Amino acid sequence: MSIRRWLAPLAVPAATLALTAATAATATFAMASTAMVSTARAAAPGGTEIIVANTAFGLSLAVGSGPFKNYTLYFISSDHGTSYGCTVGKTNTPFGPIACTGPSNDKNAEWPAITTNGKPVAGPGVSQALLGRVYRKGVGWQVTYAGHPLYLFDNAPGQVTGEGWFEPGVPPWHGIWWLISAGGQPVPWAGTLTTTKIGGKTVLAEPFSTGAGWINFPVYTFSGDQGSGSTCGANSACARAWPPVLTSGIPGASGVPASGIGETGLPGGLSQVTWDGHPLYLFSNEQAAPLPNGGAAPVGNGSGVTAFGGTFSLVVNP
Repeated sequence: MSIRRWLAPLAVPAATLALTAATAATATFAMASTAMVSTARAAAPGGTEIIVANTAFGLSLAVGSGPFKNYTLYFISSDHGTSYGCTVGKTNTPFGPIACTGPSNDKNAEWPAITTNGKPVAGPGVSQALLGRVYRKGVGWQVTYAGHPLYLFDNAPGQVTGEGWFEPGVPPWHGIWWLISAGGQPVPWAGTLTTTKIGGKTVLAEPFSTGAGWINFPVYTFSGDQGSGSTCGANSACARAWPPVLTSGIPGASGVPASGIGETGLPGGLSQVTWDGHPLYLFSNEQAAPLPNGGAAPVGNGSGVTAFGGTFSLVVNP
C-alpha cells in the first residue's frame, strides 16, 4: 500500500499553514497526499502529448493524450542527467520497501513515470524544443522537459497533490517535487516560514510534506552569498545539494516576524525567500530522527557544512 494513502489524513491540517500566502491553492492542496495512479494503464499510442494546464498554483504541464490525459506532471530537483533521485526498484525505508518510480501503469510506484511510445508531442503553449525522452531500465521511454524526467502522482485528472513534497531522507530521494512550467522551471507555492527545535534551540523552518508526514524542515543561510544575490541558488550543483527556498509570492509567517521575510531573484525568473536579506536553503541530505509517536524530526545536520565556497548555518532565534 502506498505510504501516501496512509498519510492522506495528515495533510489537511498542515496544508493551510504551508500555503498561507496562496489561498486559492489551499483548498486543492489540503485534500492532498493520496498517491500513485490507482488503475493499471499503458502509455498512449505513439508520442504522448504534453499540454499546459491551469492549476491553483499557476500554469504547469500536464498530460494531453492517452489514458492519463489531464493528469498533472511533476519533477524532482535531485534528478540530473542520467543520475536519478527518483530511482527504479524498491528502497528500504522505516515504512518498509517502497519504489519511487516505474512505468506509467505501475501501481506500486509512488511517482510513476509518464512514458511515451514515440517522440513526445508539444501541445499548445509547450516547447517542442524542450521536450525529449530518456530510456530507463524498468521504466521504458520516459518523457523529459528541459532535461527533467516527468512523473505522475495523483489519483485523478486535474488533481494537484504532489506539489512541494520534500524527501531528503524518508524515503532517501534527496529532492523536492515541483510542478513544472512551460519554460521548464519549477512552479513553487508561496510557502510559510515558521520555527522548529534543533538541539534544544529554536530555528527558522518551512513545512513540507514527506513520507513521514508534515515536517518543519530547518532552513539555512550560506556565507558564500555576497551582496544581494544568491550565489548557491544560481549554481546548479549547489542548488541540487542545497535547494533554494522558493516562493511564488510573499511567504506567510507563523511564529516569526513577517518583517524579516523578503525575496531575491534567481535565473529563470524564480524567487528565493530571504531572511533579513540572506537567501534561504534546504539541505537535500537532511537527516530525521524517529519520534516516539512514529513521526520524525530533522536533526539540522547541514549546519556547519562547508561546501561551494562557503558555510551553511541554521537561523537561530529568528
